[in-house]
Amino acid sequence: MKIAVHGRTFSESARPFIQAMFNDLRERNTEVQIFEPFRLFLDSMQVLHFSEKMYNTADELFDARLVVSMGGDGTLLEAVSLVGARQIPVVGINVGRLGFLATVPPERIPDMISALEEFKFRIDERSMVIIESDVDLFDGLNFGLNDFTITKTDTSSMITVHAYLNDEFLNSYWADGLIVSTPTGSTGYSLSCGGPVLVPHSQNFILTPVSPHNLNVRPLVVEDTSVLSFEVKSRSNNFMVSLDARSRVVDSSVRFTVRKAPFVARLIKMLDDDFFNTLRSKLSWGLDMRN
Repeated sequence: MKIAVHGRTFSESARPFIQAMFNDLRERNTEVQIFEPFRLFLDSMQVLHFSEKMYNTADELFDARLVVSMGGDGTLLEAVSLVGARQIPVVGINVGRLGFLATVPPERIPDMISALEEFKFRIDERSMVIIESDVDLFDGLNFGLNDFTITKTDTSSMITVHAYLNDEFLNSYWADGLIVSTPTGSTGYSLSCGGPVLVPHSQNFILTPVSPHNLNVRPLVVEDTSVLSFEVKSRSNNFMVSLDARSRVVDSSVRFTVRKAPFVARLIKMLDDDFFNTLRSKLSWGLDMRN
């Protein structure tokens, strides 16, 4: 079995679990390729990984059976961006701060490895967004699992986002920004801006304004077969666009279109991993917070 391991950093408390994972993979004669910055961190933490194979870019990622993401949801999003249209399954081990996507705790790594060997898991296919523009905004990685966001720059005043749905004028958003979220991203930035939570396989996008000037402008749920296009006006003549964890400042002449990507992110889930259990746990649903 060939496995790629993606990560950034982890706390000292997670170190024994990660060392045990690499020991287990070695005993199973697993061929491992490691994200180079993470390999350097493993070396600094004196974790023996028994691998000389490394990658830095999507082109360098070998033909793995799966990718193990070690971190939080941000690390998993980065791993998905490197996998892209190859649709290699990704499993998330939560050694970070948030775990809506990375849901395997470190102490369950042995269970995860056994489940992978015995095919006792399920593949959760998640829709993604793809951005089309007259300029290369994200170095060829123009797709994302969570959301695409248009926001003002730090020093600029409110921006105006003219939005079109299937070439029909939708609205002019006078706001600090606008989020186009997938169902997966509905528990992220969109949620913090008042957007609804969608179950993962809803075939929708959410348009969520960020601090709108007009309080009557509310989040809108549209079909994910829709094609969304945007023109942005700003007094500073520039604004910021973000796609998951990647962002850049562009000038107001840039136009772009957002649509559903022709491929999916394939997330590996343990058989007892349940979306609603995760929601209740992470959002403290059903708990009496008065005491």
